[in-house]
Amino acid sequence: MDNMDEKDRKIIEMLEEDARRSFTEIAKNISVSEATVRKRVEKLEKRGIIEGYTTDVNPESLGYNTIALLGLDVEPENLLEAAETIGKMDEVKSAATCTGDHMIMAEIWAKDNRHLGEIMSEKIGSIEGVKNLRPAIVMEEIKG
Repeated sequence: MDNMDEKDRKIIEMLEEDARRSFTEIAKNISVSEATVRKRVEKLEKRGIIEGYTTDVNPESLGYNTIALLGLDVEPENLLEAAETIGKMDEVKSAATCTGDHMIMAEIWAKDNRHLGEIMSEKIGSIEGVKNLRPAIVMEEIKG
């Protein structure tokens, strides 16, 4: 049911590298017309293969000097509600329910370590059923 050919895969690869890359540049790279690229991208979007386009932001440039990956556990009956609540927080840049060591993993952007502590204790720690918060401070992002 894949139905994607090598040109579709190359379009996706080029857009993953730079979502602002022009259709004209992609067309030259894969030896088709700009209109062909445009139609292929529209089909990929309609099929849900391309779900959207994002902007990567440097957290430090916005005053967030502490980035943490937070693993936490929740009482099973509170899992979905807790995950939804965490996912709506401004300081949470990504969140997912998981198997493995923790039931929820979240990326937190904080102004500093003190702010991180406040987010964990006052916001996340106060959610019903949340327990065992395990932060890991990001030292340097290698790939993002």
